[in-house]
Amino acid sequence: MKPVEQYWNPVLETLPREKLQRLQLKKFQNIFRWAYENSPFYHKLYSEAGLEPGDIKTFDDISKVPKMEKSMMKGVQGKDPYPYGDILSLPLEQVTEYRQTSGTTGQPIYQADSWQDWEGGVEAYCYALYAQGYRNSDRIFVPFGYNIFIAFWTYHYAGEKLGCEVIPGGVLNTEARILKMQELRATAMGATPTYVLGMAETARKMGIEPARDLYIKKITCAGEPGACIPATRKRMEDAWGAKVYDQAGSTEIGHWGWECQHQCGLHANEAFYLAEIEDIDTGEIITEPGRRGKMVITTFDRMAQPCIRFDSKDIIEWSPIDRCECGRTFRLLRGGVMGRADTITKVKGVLLAPASIEEVVRGIPELSDEYEVLVTKKGDLDNITLKVELTSGQERNVDAIKARLVDQLRVKTGLGYNLEFHDYGTLPRYDGKAKRFKDLRHKE
Repeated sequence: MKPVEQYWNPVLETLPREKLQRLQLKKFQNIFRWAYENSPFYHKLYSEAGLEPGDIKTFDDISKVPKMEKSMMKGVQGKDPYPYGDILSLPLEQVTEYRQTSGTTGQPIYQADSWQDWEGGVEAYCYALYAQGYRNSDRIFVPFGYNIFIAFWTYHYAGEKLGCEVIPGGVLNTEARILKMQELRATAMGATPTYVLGMAETARKMGIEPARDLYIKKITCAGEPGACIPATRKRMEDAWGAKVYDQAGSTEIGHWGWECQHQCGLHANEAFYLAEIEDIDTGEIITEPGRRGKMVITTFDRMAQPCIRFDSKDIIEWSPIDRCECGRTFRLLRGGVMGRADTITKVKGVLLAPASIEEVVRGIPELSDEYEVLVTKKGDLDNITLKVELTSGQERNVDAIKARLVDQLRVKTGLGYNLEFHDYGTLPRYDGKAKRFKDLRHKE
C-alpha cells in the first residue's frame, strides 16, 4: 500500500503540528464568534465572563473561555425555539437531523444538526473507518436497532461514503443477525464491546463459531470502554478472528477519536475537534503525557448547536508516543477513554475506575465475559462485591481461580472484594451499553 493510501484526507492527517495548531486556533475563533453572534445562550455565557470574539488571539486565550456541560444544556431545553432552546444557532427551519442521548443519567439531551453538520460528522467518521482498513470492497453489517439514539448511524453513513456495501441489521434479533451475516458474508461490523461478546456467545449456542464460520475481519467498537482494554480486546479478537478497533464519541460531541490499524491508542481527530485534558482537582490544562484528567472538547464545525469547551467528563491521558507509525500527526491518547469522572469513585479511600476491574476479569480465561460490581455501605464501612461467572467445567478449579482473581484485583485496583462465583449464564446480559458497575451507597 502506498503511504498516501493509508489516509482518507492525506493533507489534514499529516499536517505538521505547527500548521495543525494554527488551523485549530482559526477554527476555534470562527466557532466562538459564530456562537457569540447567533446563540443567545452562548452570548450570555461569554458576556458574563467578559469575553468577546476579538479576545481569543492565542491558544492560551482558549482556556479563558467558560466550559459548558450537560446540565447547562438540559437547562435550556423545552423552550423556544422548541425543543432546543436558545442554544440553537441556526433558524429552526434549517435543522434536518434529530438525535438524543440515552438519558441513562436523567433527562436526555436533544441534539439538533443541520444537513451541513450531519455531513461533517459523517466525514469525520470516514477518517476513522479508512484508518481501520475499511475500503469499497467491504460489506458492512450494522447490528443496531435504528432509533433516536446516535449509536451507529454515522458508522452506517460513513461506510456508504467510503463506497462500502452497508447492510442494516435493524429490527432483526441477535440470532437472525448472525445468520444474515453468515448468508451475505459480511466482512465488517460495528457494535458495543458488550454486544460483540454477546453475539459470539449466541453464535456458539447456535453451533456457529464466529472465527471459523463467519467472514468478519474488522470490528469497530463504540459506546462504552472495552476495545482499548487489552484483555477485552483479546477476547473479542479471539472470538471473531478479526481486528477490533476502538472509536470514541457521543451525541453532543460527535465522533472525536479512533484507533488506526496500528492499535497504539486513540487518535484525537484534531482536524474537527480541539481536545483538552483538565486536571479534575485543580482545573489545570494538562499538556504532558501520563497524567489523567477529564476531557474538555470543542467541535469546530457543528453550527446548529455548537459544542464549545464541553466538559465531557471522559477520563483520558495523552500518550508518550510522539508519533504513531501510521504517520498521522494527530495526538494519541493512551488507553482510550478510561471511564468517566462521575463513575470513577472513591471506595475505602481508594480511587476506583470500573475499567480496571474489567481488565482483571477479562484477563482470566476461566471466567466468562460477564460480571457485576456492587458497592454498598454498612455503617461507616464501604463494601465492594464482585460477581463473576465460571466457564463450563471450571467449577472444580474455583479455589485457584479465586486466588488469581484476588491477587490481580489487589495489584490493579488496590482493593479487596467480596467475591461471588456464579454458574455460567446466570448473570445479566446486555444488548447495548452494559450496567455492570452499581454504586448503591447513596441509596442506602
